[in-house]
Amino acid sequence: MARRALARNGVAAISTTTLLHETYLDMVSQSGHEFPDQARFMAYASRVMRGLLIDHARRRLAQKRGGRLEITSLKTDAGEHALDDQELTRLSDSLDELARVDSTLAEIVDLKFFAGLSFAEIAGLRGVSERTVQRSWDKARIYLHQSLQLLADPGDA
Repeated sequence: MARRALARNGVAAISTTTLLHETYLDMVSQSGHEFPDQARFMAYASRVMRGLLIDHARRRLAQKRGGRLEITSLKTDAGEHALDDQELTRLSDSLDELARVDSTLAEIVDLKFFAGLSFAEIAGLRGVSERTVQRSWDKARIYLHQSLQLLADPGDA
């Protein structure tokens, strides 16, 4: 899950092992969380990974730390469509807004985009049909597209 999240988001300065360890440490430090089933565990883990990736992107953008200047010898398999740090931050803000409107849609985006699960895997975790997950994914994409457009061009609102 960590490897897919990094590859999808193009974060070259953080390793899969580091993301996995940070996710684990974050999850165990939060007392009182109980996961009655695998679906809730996976949803929570994907949200934690998203938060860690967003925090990392924000740190990279911070001017007091040199902005986007980064020297690293790590190689990455990041795809051609990887998001830059600003896009990742805007996506996180839009996802937070979506979670306030419809938490189920936001969870599906977390599982699909950040955890890299397939529609079939998400459907199995949620106990619904694959087509239902695809419809929810389409709704979430439309909402996020519109939200990202507004964030990119706030003067048009």
